[in-house]
Amino acid sequence: MKIDRLFAGESNSPYDKIEFDKRTSVIRNPDGSIVFEMIDIVVPKAWSQVATDILAQKYFRKAGVPKVLKRVHEDGMPVWLQASAPDLDAMKDISETERYTSETDCRQVFNRLAGCWTYWGWKHGYFNTEEDASAFYNEHCYMLAMQMAAPNSPQWFNTGLNWAYGISGPSQGHYYVDGTTGVLTQSQDAYTHPQPHACFIQSVSDDLVNEGGIMDLWVREARLFKYGSGTGSNFSNIRGSSEPLSGGGRSSGLMSFLKIGDRSAGAIKSGGTTRRAAKMVTLDLDHPDIEEYINWKVVEEQKVADLVTGSKLMNIHLNNVIKACYEVHPENDPYDKKQNKHLAKAISDARKSLIPENYIDRVIHLAKLGVKEIHIPTYDTDWNSEAYLTVSGQNSNNSVRATNEFMKAVENDGLWNLYWRIELSKAKKEGRDPVACKKIKARDLWEQIAYSAWACADPGMQYHTTINEWHTCPAGGEIKASNPCSEYMFLDDTACNLASLNLVKFHNTEKAEFDIAAYRHAVRLWTIVLEISVLMAQFPSKEIARLSYDYRTLGLGYANLGALLMLQGIPYDSSESLAITGALTGILHMHSYATSAEMAKELGTFPRFKENEQSMLRVIRNHRRAAYNVPNEEYEALSIFPVGINKKYCPADLLKAAREDADHALDLGERYGYRNAQVTVIAPTGTIGLVMDCDTTGVEPDFALVKFKKLAGGGYFKIINESVPPALKKMGYTENEIHDLIKYCTGHGSLIGCPGINPQSLQEKGFTTDVITQVEKSLPAAFDISFVFNKYTLGADFCKDTLGFTDEQLDDYSFNILKTLGFTREQIEEANDYVCGTMTVEGAPHLREEHYPVFDCASKCGKKGTRFISADAHIKIMAAAQPFISGAISKTINLPNEATIEDMKHAYLLSWKLGIKANALYRDGSKLSQPLNSVSGEDSFENETEELAETMSKPNDIIRIAERIIHRYIAKRRKLPFRRRGYTQKAKIGTHSVYLRTGDYENGQLGEIFIDMHREGAAFRSLMNCFAIAVSLGLQHGVPLEEFVDAFVYTRFEPNGIVIGNPNIKMTTSLIDYIFRELAVTYLGRNDLSHISQDTEMRTSPIDSISKLDNETDYEDEEIYSERFIDEPVNNNPPRVDHFLTNQPVKPVQNSTQGASVSSQQTISGGPLGIQMTGAATIKNVNLSEEKDKIKQAKQKGYTGDICQSCGSLTMVRNGTCLKCITCGDTSGCS
Repeated sequence: MKIDRLFAGESNSPYDKIEFDKRTSVIRNPDGSIVFEMIDIVVPKAWSQVATDILAQKYFRKAGVPKVLKRVHEDGMPVWLQASAPDLDAMKDISETERYTSETDCRQVFNRLAGCWTYWGWKHGYFNTEEDASAFYNEHCYMLAMQMAAPNSPQWFNTGLNWAYGISGPSQGHYYVDGTTGVLTQSQDAYTHPQPHACFIQSVSDDLVNEGGIMDLWVREARLFKYGSGTGSNFSNIRGSSEPLSGGGRSSGLMSFLKIGDRSAGAIKSGGTTRRAAKMVTLDLDHPDIEEYINWKVVEEQKVADLVTGSKLMNIHLNNVIKACYEVHPENDPYDKKQNKHLAKAISDARKSLIPENYIDRVIHLAKLGVKEIHIPTYDTDWNSEAYLTVSGQNSNNSVRATNEFMKAVENDGLWNLYWRIELSKAKKEGRDPVACKKIKARDLWEQIAYSAWACADPGMQYHTTINEWHTCPAGGEIKASNPCSEYMFLDDTACNLASLNLVKFHNTEKAEFDIAAYRHAVRLWTIVLEISVLMAQFPSKEIARLSYDYRTLGLGYANLGALLMLQGIPYDSSESLAITGALTGILHMHSYATSAEMAKELGTFPRFKENEQSMLRVIRNHRRAAYNVPNEEYEALSIFPVGINKKYCPADLLKAAREDADHALDLGERYGYRNAQVTVIAPTGTIGLVMDCDTTGVEPDFALVKFKKLAGGGYFKIINESVPPALKKMGYTENEIHDLIKYCTGHGSLIGCPGINPQSLQEKGFTTDVITQVEKSLPAAFDISFVFNKYTLGADFCKDTLGFTDEQLDDYSFNILKTLGFTREQIEEANDYVCGTMTVEGAPHLREEHYPVFDCASKCGKKGTRFISADAHIKIMAAAQPFISGAISKTINLPNEATIEDMKHAYLLSWKLGIKANALYRDGSKLSQPLNSVSGEDSFENETEELAETMSKPNDIIRIAERIIHRYIAKRRKLPFRRRGYTQKAKIGTHSVYLRTGDYENGQLGEIFIDMHREGAAFRSLMNCFAIAVSLGLQHGVPLEEFVDAFVYTRFEPNGIVIGNPNIKMTTSLIDYIFRELAVTYLGRNDLSHISQDTEMRTSPIDSISKLDNETDYEDEEIYSERFIDEPVNNNPPRVDHFLTNQPVKPVQNSTQGASVSSQQTISGGPLGIQMTGAATIKNVNLSEEKDKIKQAKQKGYTGDICQSCGSLTMVRNGTCLKCITCGDTSGCS
């Protein structure tokens, strides 16, 4: 093939135009300890420190690089392309410990990658001449150095190690197909054929130990995780729980095996990093275990909450019991609760918290032995904590496969069939329809999917019909699964290697135009790289090696779309952005297919092309139709129609290029066929996005307007998003206006000119010039002004001697020096905005409101930001790109914490209707490991405490209701009107459908209930009817509904469990518990008994509402037996009638967890509880304010609030369906 020199020029060296620099790379834990350090590494001068750190920490080969190399002669291979090996003779004089070292220069990495690709390309005839091979090598070295493109992580880990350094190792059980003979061959070593593929899909059969079975899958997964790759599998072939086994007995079910595989994946690290194994688990919606699978992670997250809460309560209450044993008069028996009232109360409190009785008894025995404190290990909700390691389901992304039939059943409220796997197999062999093992309502299953996604962010949805209608090779079977990030979707036992182009590098900011020629050139070169990578690769099994050779799927994509749109001044949520996204993706996709056809002309098509030719050309024609945005009826064999490129909103040059490439790709394909079955995906570009210094990944928008850039010597500085100034300039703002706006966002970084808090006001408080100078030095990198005013910046001696603070005050994390010095909250906030900036453009000087959408980000920006991109906008931009992608798009739709289950349903339904192949949703705060502390823009905990204290200091803590609320117990029945209001609520508990119907008096008070069950004639239904009559009679005789609620809520019997169909109540302990929860929420406003609070009440008919006619008599011949006056607390909780309240002020309840220190000399280790017990006990409440504050800061900076498991930093951002750390580059994905 002919290769042009467009980027590197005619020079022999690709680096002549590039300036390089020596750097030091240090990655530290939050506590300052060093995670990684490397000095004097060489990188391009234009690279950021983060990109430098990623390359040095993750991609440099750390060992085995010889100090002296020699060429290995190979016939027909140009000398400059020959492989290298250690020159042992030349290294004889070097000490053994110094003969081998690590890579320290980025050019070593670029050379081994580009050299290895060129070597294999030359060896198998991909270049017309040696000059073409040289141009290919130089162009790729240049693009890597200039951050124009990057391959997936396994390429950086593995490619070229044998070619460049002669590194080898024992075979790991891999296979490859010889590119010359086509013979399947077992690898003889680990690196001659590298493993460059990031994405794998592996089949699993319903077999326990044989090849291709369940246990064999864990071995195959381990081979992939070891080299930094990810894998996905569809487990629908495995029998469900209680299905018959061939040897007798019943199957243990799918979930038991999924839990084994999950623990196996969690134990494996990949690529020499601490990245968790990347894995996708997929299940068809007709599997008999589908309901348990959908709720798997919800239950596991609840287990974590149980462990965390239970362990802390055990510590508190058991220590209180021990302490109470020593708080008694010496003449009384301290261990007899009848004599020791303190012990009786401690035991009572422990029992109320459900502490096991034998543990209470056990610690009393320990107290008799002299033990005065025990320590039970407590758990926390950190992702890496023992609590999460204890439960399953945490090492994979989970998805369900939804067909069009299921989605239509949801729309039509139809039934959905579940099938035994054995029955499906038999029915297929016998040519008949399978018999369902269970029938459920499609909407009930849909409800469970939405609730689980709302509660724990899993499962994601994969739209099976849409995926297979765009399948290029249906003769090979259906597409059933995907890789971990959902972008690669093809046949089982195939693999895909990824690469991404940095779109911003092809945009000329000065000319405000996109370089289409350069973009096309890069697309062509990287398509060839990915094709060569299939040729040179080894694979973890025979099947994957053979099928990857037969289909040769590729995964070319792009990154930085969000930044490109902002650069051009185009809102992410706009018709223009959709059109540009479609055009750029269309050029990428169709030019890559054109290159594939060009290779097919010279090298031949992929082996399975002929049997799939017509299907593949049909798909290519549909791609082309989307470029021309034809009417729906022109598409071939599609049931869900794609979103085409809207000519009205697309720049003319991009539209023309996209349509030209579509025509060219189809024309070449019809003449020569294609070399590759698939060519494109949109990958999450996690780590490689950081190496390319991308602000955004894939099709994601930016996560923040103000970035904290890392400095080479450590620390950070604030900088406005690099896309913001060019966007403002393009929209017509002057340099001065842009300067003012940037200062509004990033702050002035100085107290000079600051209102309220400035050098003058500080000097009046006693600050010296030296101290103020020290403060000024710390301000440019500060996130909040309060954090600069601490004992470390000001000096402990100055704080104590001059300002008069005590050690206790200075050591208290919540201590606010500025506030204590007399500055008001308003002054501090005003100074903070001036010095540190608002981190948002909302309210910025000069900025017109119509331009706000250009700068919208994935989440709210800063403390004051209110704008963020809606979920629908994310879905629409995915839909704009999807018609021009062979695979799919790795993307998570972020929703705010207040998103409802209905919002989850809407997002999944819209994704299906717009032709997206897969989608995952993440509601902020849905994970325990991402605490809900920081998602709101409310005042700080300190401010809330102040306001609460101010409220409580007012004379009356109880507000007396103006009207008298009188509850009468009357002798005669109050009749309901003949025509009455009420409502009907349907719900499903377990297998029981229940209809609750109510009847109200004119004033809205509940007067009767009816309970209908779906089983006609059943004894249980009759009992419920009688029960409803009894309750109705009680209500009509004046028994308050509150009394019934208190009596029957929390009763426990079957049916119980998950409630489907009720917007407020999602779990119940019994049918009676559900009924009175529903009535309490609706009539009494008892939201404490609901699981989901509603923004607006469904009804407004409280039991104690006042009659609209004051003088109207509700009763005839009434006889008052008793009446009570109710005082209502300050908050809006409904009044309780089971206690009499007086006008006396209510004393606050003392915290039972606080206790004074007690002393003892006895220490017992490894006692009966398996815990440590010491004599001196100081029981303290855990103060989480510091941790919460840090997470809140992270959220305001645009991060997710999660903690990086590798470096411990709070710099995690959403990345496709995964998370990545922008400090160390750690990612849970496979790119």
